[in-house]
Amino acid sequence: MNISGKMLRDAVISGANNIVNNRNMVDELNVFPVPDGDTGTNMSMTIKNALPELKLMSDAVTVGAVADATASAMLRGARGNSGVILSLLFRGLSKGLSGKTTATPKEFCKALALGVDAAYKSVMKPTEGTILTVARETSEAVNALAETTDDLSEIFAELTRKAKESLDNTPKLLPVLEKAGVVDAGGMGFLVIMQGMEKVMSGGEGVKTAEEETAKLPVITNAAGSVEADIEFTYCTEYLVVKKEGAKDPKLLRAFLETIGDCVVVVDDDEIIKVHVHTEHPGKALEEGLLFGSLINMKIENMKEQHKGQVQKVELEKKQKLAPVKPEKKYGFVSVVSGAGLEALFTDLGVDSIVRGGQTSNPSTEDILEAILATPAHNVFVLPNNKNIIMAAEQAVKLADRNVIVLQSRTIPQGITAMLSFDPNAEVNENSIAMTEALDRVGTGSVTFAVRDSDFEGRSIKQGDIMAMENGKLAFVEKDVQKALYKVTKKLIKSDTSYITIIYGADVSDESAQQAYEFIRGKINDDIEINLVNGGQPVYYYFVSVE
Repeated sequence: MNISGKMLRDAVISGANNIVNNRNMVDELNVFPVPDGDTGTNMSMTIKNALPELKLMSDAVTVGAVADATASAMLRGARGNSGVILSLLFRGLSKGLSGKTTATPKEFCKALALGVDAAYKSVMKPTEGTILTVARETSEAVNALAETTDDLSEIFAELTRKAKESLDNTPKLLPVLEKAGVVDAGGMGFLVIMQGMEKVMSGGEGVKTAEEETAKLPVITNAAGSVEADIEFTYCTEYLVVKKEGAKDPKLLRAFLETIGDCVVVVDDDEIIKVHVHTEHPGKALEEGLLFGSLINMKIENMKEQHKGQVQKVELEKKQKLAPVKPEKKYGFVSVVSGAGLEALFTDLGVDSIVRGGQTSNPSTEDILEAILATPAHNVFVLPNNKNIIMAAEQAVKLADRNVIVLQSRTIPQGITAMLSFDPNAEVNENSIAMTEALDRVGTGSVTFAVRDSDFEGRSIKQGDIMAMENGKLAFVEKDVQKALYKVTKKLIKSDTSYITIIYGADVSDESAQQAYEFIRGKINDDIEINLVNGGQPVYYYFVSVE
């Protein structure tokens, strides 16, 4: 059986729903307990970006059109390294299925291989035991099978079987997984999506979202999204009636509600009556319901006020959205940061466009592209300032209409140092080299907290423990934030250190930050200059830069 556009459309939707439903399970597989943009969240948000367009496609759509739309949307919506790799796998499907009305199972398998090849090439140093391994071994298995059969159900059964087998083997390839007793999170995300797609490819019904699965009664919405002039009745009134013994026929309740409003829904479900009405008299609607039993889950909303709020929200989002501009100057800068103080600091250093995001909120490729296009420069340097954002930034390069250079800044202090190393009189390549070299001259420390219990690198970590990071690696676990800051700062200091910057976050008071500063000032060499900055960043109590 060939794969039609409708089948592929429904399969991708099913796969997306499956990862959305299992996002938390995939997130929990992340070995490192630091708060971050977790794998399940990033992968689900990446593939979900394709759903609006897919759901508008007719059943007559071609397989090539579905693959292309999916890949394009996922590329722009890609978040985190796992999301980017996932988008590249689907980009391979798009290339392999381009222009085709339908696709044979063999053509699908070859297209998947193209995606695996692209994903490997996108990673500078591919690590085996990750989503890359699971996708590659799965692709190899189904391509071999496709040489002997064109049975689509058989091929997809092998696809998910091999993905599961490869996933179970990831701890043997990555010691950190074996120590933690888990499989690779990205590989699990890939398997979950493929399992969702198999449901459709094997002739069954696709996976629904958890909300769709559990909804026993109709979903009822109010009219707040309508034009205000169209909202005839002000109050959206909803409640459940626990029917009393000998209650009257619910049709009588419906008849009454229709005399005082519109959009009436009365659903009789054994012991419960679900009621919804738009009316000017919510009290009358409630009183009538009492004649049929006791009321629970009552909700009354002013739809006109809701509408005003939604209009204001849309207008605010429009104002905040960065508008594309034509290049005018030679150089421009985009930086990913989170926190009002850090935004102001990077702006003072010369950054043109800020992308709000960071460790716990990885921006998408489209977010970064939007900032690039809003920067009025022919050459735009991008500072990701996080290792899990670099790949998404690199994907924006090919979509931009100007020269974009992504610097490999993995931390906020590295981003600051890179900006300080910029020379407006130097050429593009000279600045790229100088700013990249500057990244290695700064030592980065950070203090945060554990979001889950973990056994990492021989350390038993409990949720809520204070963790100190040294250049991205766990240095030690503490109980006191100030002690953790001092210890990690001391570890970073070298014989030639001359400058330290301490950046405190939103969860640290000015008084606490000043105390920490004075404590460290009194413990280290007076020749070292120390600067205290209110960064306002979430999640991280402190960043510390040592140069």
